Amino acid sequence: MTSTLQRDLAAAARALAHPDREKCTCTVRRAVLADRPDGTVVRHGPVVAKAHAPTADPLRLTARIAVAARPALAGVTLHPLPAPVTALEGRPVSCWPYGAPVDPTAPENAPWSVAGTLLARLHRTDVSRLPGPLPSMRGPRKAAAALNRMRLTGDGPAAKAVEQAWSALPAWARADAPMPGPPALCHGDWHLGQLVRTTDETASWLLIDVDDLGLGVPAWDLARPAAWYASGLLPAEDFARFLDAYRAADGPAVPPADDPWPALDVPARALTVQTAATAVAKAAAGSRELDEVEEALVDSCSRMAALRAELETGSPG
Repeated sequence: MTSTLQRDLAAAARALAHPDREKCTCTVRRAVLADRPDGTVVRHGPVVAKAHAPTADPLRLTARIAVAARPALAGVTLHPLPAPVTALEGRPVSCWPYGAPVDPTAPENAPWSVAGTLLARLHRTDVSRLPGPLPSMRGPRKAAAALNRMRLTGDGPAAKAVEQAWSALPAWARADAPMPGPPALCHGDWHLGQLVRTTDETASWLLIDVDDLGLGVPAWDLARPAAWYASGLLPAEDFARFLDAYRAADGPAVPPADDPWPALDVPARALTVQTAATAVAKAAAGSRELDEVEEALVDSCSRMAALRAELETGSPG
């Protein structure tokens, strides 16, 4: 069912696609690309309009969108369009060129190398030249929010394993302390769904979704692929392509040649816990058992908890 918000977003996108009210010949006149509490996205022709989460801080979101528009990020982030409205139904609104997403039905064609290069370029951005003040990236806060949602669903064995793995993380990864090290410009919630390919003559891949963009630990943006790899959900060759491309582009999150895991370990564990918590909450809400992928994530949390116990007791578990 089409909501008033979706219709209004479609009208905003149409106004940008046809600023002079010329006759519309677009083959896509209203397509709902996403409709979630944290983002409703509607497309009209070459333009998409997004209503952000009602809880989004308008000033911080404005700062994040301004960063994405900077010339320094040309070829890295999708650049925003001027939005004809600033808010709808109490939700901030932004507008963007349409880009085609990664095809989830063809994982063999996923642009892992391109993703590694784009993230390296993002992390190497000279933050002193960006408009400020820049907010912190929201990765750890999103992880903490996932745990809080899971806690509302009960405390079964899966939830207990996730909680134990969570408690083993350092305070900064749980949003309980400042992030360590010199800050870099980070995406904050990177996965393959945060890439689109433009439909212009360049047909280049770009990063999208700036809701979590900000200053922080760059390894966080590598954490989800690292967590999938560690959980057996991402083939080793895909992770290697991603990491090799990141290193080749001088990404600062990991050493250029040495073992990357000392840098990736904490963020990868945090993302594993976050994803597992989300899975447990969704399964509980649907009154269903965990599926195979969700079980693998919870199993990873169990191993993390067991390793912590082993280290604390000084004996094998």
